[in-house]
Amino acid sequence: MNEHLVSQPFGELIEQNEKIVFPEKNSSTDSPLAGKLRYYYGWLVAAALVLFVAAPLLVYYRFRQNREGFYKWCDWGARSWLRSCGARIQVRGLENLEAGRSYVFASNHRSYLDTATLYAYAGKRVGLVAKRELLKVPIFGYGMGLANVIAIDRSNPERARKSMQKAREVLESGYSFGVFAEGTRAMPGELLPFKKGAFHLALQTGAPVVPVAIKNTDRMMGKRVGVARAGTIEMVLLPPIETSELSPETDLMELLKQTRAAIAEELAK
Repeated sequence: MNEHLVSQPFGELIEQNEKIVFPEKNSSTDSPLAGKLRYYYGWLVAAALVLFVAAPLLVYYRFRQNREGFYKWCDWGARSWLRSCGARIQVRGLENLEAGRSYVFASNHRSYLDTATLYAYAGKRVGLVAKRELLKVPIFGYGMGLANVIAIDRSNPERARKSMQKAREVLESGYSFGVFAEGTRAMPGELLPFKKGAFHLALQTGAPVVPVAIKNTDRMMGKRVGVARAGTIEMVLLPPIETSELSPETDLMELLKQTRAAIAEELAK
């Protein structure tokens, strides 16, 4: 057992990769009505972006080799949607990233807001791993592939393996990759057990893992809450964990636990 992990807050839960529940923090002062209206307005903006911006762009970039312009539009769309939800973004830790190097960003996940935040503000051009249900969203699902957003079908091991191979190819082509390590959104104040996919990807490619702690999104637009409260999203990019000398056979779980411990420690502050 790793004594360093056990000595940290929630150490035994980290060691066993079990759910952590953090003390509840003060919520927004927004009125329930304002939160509801902002919630529906945010999704209205999202629908407008997909129909009136993404759809024409997909037609334009479908047969073009250079898709850099498409990524810039995706970045703009993510930032625009966050603003419509009343979100301001504060990023710490960009100084931990080296220019010209690819990373696997392993993040916690409590809200839809997390995806746009990681995509637009990580300081790198990133692909993302998403749930396969997003493929069913008209237009958006088709555009995921062009933006290096890869859906994982965890119910089908062979398809999941092919998807992770695609993620590896994207990473090796010079992009970084963002993975929500819990595999689904947690309820407000929770950190769920981590899946192994992000750490397999890092170990197979030798890319450093950047633990990412995203804060406040559960209070702003948490799972099953149905409101969007204005506030500041804090995204903390913690020091990268090198993987080039680690072995997938012997070091995977230790890498997972080290990453989860760093995120949990930051979320507890």
